[in-house]
Amino acid sequence: MARVFGGQRQVSRFILTLLPSGHNVPPTQSSGIKVLSVSSPGTFPCSILSSTWTRGSLSMRLLTQTLCLFLALSCAVSDHHVGEAPDRCEGIEFNAITANEQGIPYFFKEDHLWKGFHGAAEFNNGSFKELDDHHHLGHVDAAFRLHSEDHEHHDHIIFFLDDKVFSYYNHTLEDGFPKDIQDVFPGVPSQLDAAVECPKSECGKDSVIFFKGDDVYHYDIKEKTVEEKEWAHLPNCTSAFRWLEHYYCFHGHDFTKFHPVTGVVIGKYPKDAREYFMRCSKFGDSTDHAERERCSRVHLDAVTADDGGSMYVFRGHHFLHRDNLADDWEGFTIESAFKELHSEVDAAFSYKDDIYMIKDQLVYAHKEEKGYPMLEGYPKSLKDVLGIEDHVDAAFVCGGRDSVYVILDKSMHEIDMSKSPPEVGEAVPLPIDHVDAAVCGPSDLKILRGSHYYEYESPMVFAASKLLPEQHKISSELLGCDH
Repeated sequence: MARVFGGQRQVSRFILTLLPSGHNVPPTQSSGIKVLSVSSPGTFPCSILSSTWTRGSLSMRLLTQTLCLFLALSCAVSDHHVGEAPDRCEGIEFNAITANEQGIPYFFKEDHLWKGFHGAAEFNNGSFKELDDHHHLGHVDAAFRLHSEDHEHHDHIIFFLDDKVFSYYNHTLEDGFPKDIQDVFPGVPSQLDAAVECPKSECGKDSVIFFKGDDVYHYDIKEKTVEEKEWAHLPNCTSAFRWLEHYYCFHGHDFTKFHPVTGVVIGKYPKDAREYFMRCSKFGDSTDHAERERCSRVHLDAVTADDGGSMYVFRGHHFLHRDNLADDWEGFTIESAFKELHSEVDAAFSYKDDIYMIKDQLVYAHKEEKGYPMLEGYPKSLKDVLGIEDHVDAAFVCGGRDSVYVILDKSMHEIDMSKSPPEVGEAVPLPIDHVDAAVCGPSDLKILRGSHYYEYESPMVFAASKLLPEQHKISSELLGCDH
């Protein structure tokens, strides 16, 4: 909904223009008017100004009535961002989805956005304030991150509102924007439903795919030409998103994967976005846990594997288990197997045929056998088990050794658990600023961050690395998701 004047500040300034030049209206009883100081626009409480007219000129009476009218409007529109923040786990039809310059996905709904696959909503204007200043619409129509290394706006986030384009880099609006859509993307219509970037490696040329109803517009970034198509078999997309080189059309709270050139849908769709693109603790209990957790785009909380190849993967309220490489993954709720933990593990590691899971300042140890019985005396404090008290991001054991490697923020410690109390080694600085999880196998160490993992020969090679090695997709290459 549009604002009448854009807020209290604008209303106050409008009132000031009603006063004759050089004229002040003092709050005196001689004029019969009680009025607040207007030296600080935007600070009028509506309940304070009152009129006690008993005499005076017609112009002053009109001025008073005008003041009251506009102060009332000021209160009504002083903040158009009202009501409770939406909960995306309730089932939301997003207006737009895109990733920022660091690859963090942004989900937009009306005047709110979510940063990442979990977390609370916040107002759009906290990150993109000009969207609010120029178009008081409370939503964006479409958005994408421009991917074209030869283009001056490479890696910029592009927003569409009505017939306008906004170009942002690092949350800062570029000079000269907003501009008309036709000036930036000639041949592309206004009032778009969705947009998504498609780089040359996937579309044959650096392109943007625009959606409006059943019509699809392939825009060639270099040539500035448009090819119009009709993908009637695809649902009307209210937002579109490219993630891990795959393309998704979001409609209602569902999504459908499509080919960016032909629009062909491959696989069983639609699927519920709440199962794959966000963390919803109270949703999905009746669905296939294994498929959802294998194919979810939400980062993992913890991973651990023993020397026999048995692996556990934790995310939110659920975990995956596979006995060995030849077996299929099985999905369960954490509470069904580890009742005391309930959910959301910080880190996990396997040591002497037992599973150790860290949550906050406690360590839970369970036997890796039917029923997962807890070891006697557990849970224990993090200090007692590992000799540390800081928040643990990841933990792992390599090759059946007595040493547990623990990652704390940007450093790693080697802890000898055969000693009592455990012996904590010196902090070793790490080459990356955040790790979600880590797991050490017979041949390598896997470091997991976001939707990818990286392989290193050993913990020391990891610590000494200056550059990130080749990245691998967690969903497809580690967990075997085929879509």
